[in-house]
Amino acid sequence: MSLDPRTPVVVGVGEASERIGEPGYAALSPVGLGAAAAAAALADTGADPAAVAAALTVVAGVRQFEMSVPGAVAPLGRADNYPRAVARRVGADPRRAVLDVVGGQSPQRLVSEFAGAIARGEAGAVLLVGAEAMSTVRDLMSRPEAERPDHGEHVGGTLEDRGYGSELRSPVAEAHGVLSPAAYYALCENARRARLGLARDAYAHGMGELFAPFTRVAAGHPHAAAPRVREPDELVTTDDRNRMITDPYPRFLVSRDQVNQGAAAVLTSVGTAHDLGIDPQRWVFLHGHADLTEHAVLDRPDLGAYPAAEAAVRHALDRAGTGVDDLAAIDLYSCFPIAVSSVADPLGLAADDPRGLTVTGGLPFFGGPGNDYSMHAVAEVVRRLRADPGTYGLVGANGGFLSKYSAGVYSTRPAPWRDDDSAALQARLDAVPTVPTTTAADGAATVETWTVRHDRDGSRHAVVVGRLDDGGARFIGCGRDDELPELLAGDPAGAAVRVRPDGKLTIVTPR
Repeated sequence: MSLDPRTPVVVGVGEASERIGEPGYAALSPVGLGAAAAAAALADTGADPAAVAAALTVVAGVRQFEMSVPGAVAPLGRADNYPRAVARRVGADPRRAVLDVVGGQSPQRLVSEFAGAIARGEAGAVLLVGAEAMSTVRDLMSRPEAERPDHGEHVGGTLEDRGYGSELRSPVAEAHGVLSPAAYYALCENARRARLGLARDAYAHGMGELFAPFTRVAAGHPHAAAPRVREPDELVTTDDRNRMITDPYPRFLVSRDQVNQGAAAVLTSVGTAHDLGIDPQRWVFLHGHADLTEHAVLDRPDLGAYPAAEAAVRHALDRAGTGVDDLAAIDLYSCFPIAVSSVADPLGLAADDPRGLTVTGGLPFFGGPGNDYSMHAVAEVVRRLRADPGTYGLVGANGGFLSKYSAGVYSTRPAPWRDDDSAALQARLDAVPTVPTTTAADGAATVETWTVRHDRDGSRHAVVVGRLDDGGARFIGCGRDDELPELLAGDPAGAAVRVRPDGKLTIVTPR
């Protein structure tokens, strides 16, 4: 077909990783890993890497975890301009350097954003890159101070730092002990179980059945952090190695952030790809895309659902003119089981779908390199589509606490650039009525969902979300330690409780 020369294409992808103690381990910094992945992506174009690097007008970086919250400290230091630090190492000097907002949606969102910029003639060639070296940093920090390297780099130059993005954490939830992503997701997971009416054991087995195929994919991926096949029961049976983190999540079901991984993608226009001599057989087109956000966690009508994710995937597929059944490669973000099931359920994707629900092995097994996981998914989807020309692949990228979803549908099949209609979709999602909440709950109530944080010292901390019987307002509270066994006996969802204010806290007791 005749294509506008400004049509965007993915022309190169690359990954880099290392595991402590293995041959060739170099203890690379996040910049070093990002540069290695970027160099691999430039080489993957099949053209002269130096020429492709010289053509880059934009380098956009995924924000690392060590700079993802205000006041965070990088223990070994960090580059003052991450995108330009990577660019300098691969011989690029882009006009624009961008550091994106926090969230696992960032890699796919950047692909969509800069593909659109290329289509509008605002960019000719773009490098997207991210990396984390959390495993290396932890290891180096265990050494004497004199043996620790300095990862700080002064690069300077212009930088479009987009900051931290919208504030997702709830101060009220944090005051009651919801201090980690695992706790937020656990509340949503238990809400889903309550809606489905499943007993604990049956639900746990389902989570194991969902993630066991992921381990098989990870076992065959060269960049996986934990390449080992595990059976469903092994994933959900607690023991010394698989301790309970936050009910219902043992360690094996939680995103693995202690990794050293980087990934990158090169986007150009069709015209620039021709000029650089990049073989059209290496081009992969973004056929459809969407980026949507959800209500704040405690405002959602159904704490166990993620309508923004379903809407994003369906819209991306609609724009691509294809459907779920036509996909040959699928990667659904998998920091916790509900991040997969809340998308797979409404799309009719089963845990044992022969196509699989991941192309990498997922965040608990392939690895969860901070906000950058889905750049690895993009890289693997691109490789698979090149190997099977004309087929379609889906990347679904999740950020926050089931909060922000970016979806992209890819194929080697040539296609013109298609803008999405996310604004209209977002307006409809925003118009969905929220649940009234209160920070002054007092009286009889019913448990809606709950979780228990299990600390290493054996202590437990219960968090309860419920509705007041009078008026139905939603509240979040915590349980008294001496009443936990009674409060959590049997199945807490639907249990009758009493709540009362205690300073800034809401205390939940059995009724």
